[in-house]
Amino acid sequence: TVAGDNVGVLLRGIQKDEIQRGMVIAAPNSIEPHTKFEAQVYVLTKDEGGRHTPFFPGYRPQFYVRTTDVTGKIENFTADDGSETKMVIPGDRVKMVVELIQPIAIE
Repeated sequence: TVAGDNVGVLLRGIQKDEIQRGMVIAAPNSIEPHTKFEAQVYVLTKDEGGRHTPFFPGYRPQFYVRTTDVTGKIENFTADDGSETKMVIPGDRVKMVVELIQPIAIE
């Protein structure tokens, strides 16, 4: 396997209730969990299977990263021309800054 692969692992001495889907196994000090990230996104239109309404800074969707999901708050949006925008509609491509409610392993 290589980094990013999904695998099944037998962990001796660990009880089933001590782990949950989305947890990461890594060498000590090899990764740092983050709560804040910036992403370039395209918002799917209704016809593409996505949204049919706009959203604004402060919106709190679920973010799905590999095998985990976590709620995050969208802090702000930046349009392709670098200007800050206050509303995103389906079909828009924007850069957004997100603050997650709990840290996850992301690059």
